Amino acid sequence: MSNVKIIAELGVNHNGKEELAFELIDKAYLAGADIVKFQTFNSDSLVSKKAEKAGYQVENTKTTESQFKMLKALELRQECFLRLKAYAAERGLGFMSTAFDKDSLDFLTHTLKLTTLKIASGELTNAPLLLEHAKTKKDIILSTGMASSNEIKKALEIIAFGYLRQNEQDPDAKGLEKVLTTDEAQKLLKQRVTLLHCTTRYPTPVEDANLNFIDSLHNTFQLNVGFSDHTTSVIVPALSVMKGVKIIEKHFTLDNNLEGPDHKASLEPPQFKEMVLNIREAEESLGDYNKKLTSEEEKNKRAGRRSLHVNQVVNKGEKFTKDNLIALRPGHGLTPFSYWDLLGKEAKKDYSSGELIDE
Repeated sequence: MSNVKIIAELGVNHNGKEELAFELIDKAYLAGADIVKFQTFNSDSLVSKKAEKAGYQVENTKTTESQFKMLKALELRQECFLRLKAYAAERGLGFMSTAFDKDSLDFLTHTLKLTTLKIASGELTNAPLLLEHAKTKKDIILSTGMASSNEIKKALEIIAFGYLRQNEQDPDAKGLEKVLTTDEAQKLLKQRVTLLHCTTRYPTPVEDANLNFIDSLHNTFQLNVGFSDHTTSVIVPALSVMKGVKIIEKHFTLDNNLEGPDHKASLEPPQFKEMVLNIREAEESLGDYNKKLTSEEEKNKRAGRRSLHVNQVVNKGEKFTKDNLIALRPGHGLTPFSYWDLLGKEAKKDYSSGELIDE
């Protein structure tokens, strides 16, 4: 049974072209994704016109245009998202998108009627937008790339405040700290929030994946955890299954050589499919916390274990000793655990050399 939800992060890998977005959905479906995710934004509300691109964006796009100009070319119209969501539903895929501004968030919740919202790592300190997300009362997936544990705590304080908020009062620092400690807030966060471990580097070297932090993230905040992976590995996401993740998010592209900021840190369809198979195999391997023998193990016990035998003739009434006892296969007789109990006891029958002891 598959418990880990796999999100194909299509993001802006459509390069602003609707037809490419549809093709991405098709290929993500064939590669085994559970959910496809895009990004919904208005560049004017996201970045100043003078903002420089991040280093990885410059490296991956090979241009020095402004971040605003790059993002403007990657916007999709709102009506396009309606068609994309319907198309994903036809394929049996879940649909998500990350909102980067209040208008986009309203569109996702009121028009697209999404029930789960993803907050990008870059927005983890965007307190007003965090609050708007929480006020929707929707489930939230919060990515934690670039964040310290204290910043994650502050973000959760704001989200808890928004979930609990009954009026239009704005939060204050002291009020936020008190909110997070309440039983009601903790219950809501456990029900609705998943934290994604993430390293914000595109692509991320395997040595920077730091999967052990997933344990710390869960232990510190006692919430469901997931993994937003920016490595190009098809193995690392499967390893995260061993850390108890509930969600794995991975960038998906049709071609790593396409122009755009995220293609280089994305998997192409064959690699994504291989990753999915690795994840499912990792899930199957987990089992439960009980030691239980498989039917094949039960069969193999006879051939693979030993039983007590005599290695020479032992007559009835003669004592068993270290010289005449030996442990040999097969294993369906007296267990060698009984070796010391048997020493010094008299044989109840005659034994020929090599015979299995059946006392």
